[in-house]
Amino acid sequence: MPNKNNKEVIEEASKILNKIGAIKFGAFKLTSGKISPYYIDLRIIPSFPDVFQKICNLQVKFIKQEIGLKNFDRIAGIPIAGIPFASLIAYNLKKPFLYIRKDVRLHGRQRRVEGILAPGNYVLLVDDLITTGLSLIEASKAVRAEGGVTKDVVVLLDREEGGREKLGKNGMTLHALLKISEIINKLYEIGAIDEVQLKTILKQIKK
Repeated sequence: MPNKNNKEVIEEASKILNKIGAIKFGAFKLTSGKISPYYIDLRIIPSFPDVFQKICNLQVKFIKQEIGLKNFDRIAGIPIAGIPFASLIAYNLKKPFLYIRKDVRLHGRQRRVEGILAPGNYVLLVDDLITTGLSLIEASKAVRAEGGVTKDVVVLLDREEGGREKLGKNGMTLHALLKISEIINKLYEIGAIDEVQLKTILKQIKK
């Protein structure tokens, strides 16, 4: 993405996340089990239709530029937070949509991947954010177990806590529209967070 466009995206996204109150400070246990001094709640985005549409439009443009529509066949949403984003993105890109269950169903087809997946299909994994990357790796295993191919992952936000590296070791490339360092520096610049809050998140990134 060109630098100018990227700066505009960072500024727009930062203002949106601040406006809807997506970033909270405190002590939070993440899906990975890690304890974090801040929490960024992207699950609330679909509750704001205009914001949801705007964010997904940014992601659609990002996917076209960063990956290219010819380089994947289907889009899969990661449970649970990635599913609404993935479904809207797939609809806008006119790509078949899949979603991945956390566990295998004990009835019906007993599958973890819901939707039509043919052997050899390249599946683009979509989630809201990435911390350690473990849920994305598990989702990738589910897709691969049913014959699909996973090599690219798209998230709205990279928390920059080792997820990119873990995906790399599992043969996948992370494409993040935003990095938490970019967002918090912009929020600090516009006065939405103070210096203590800025340093709190920067310290978490360094870990």
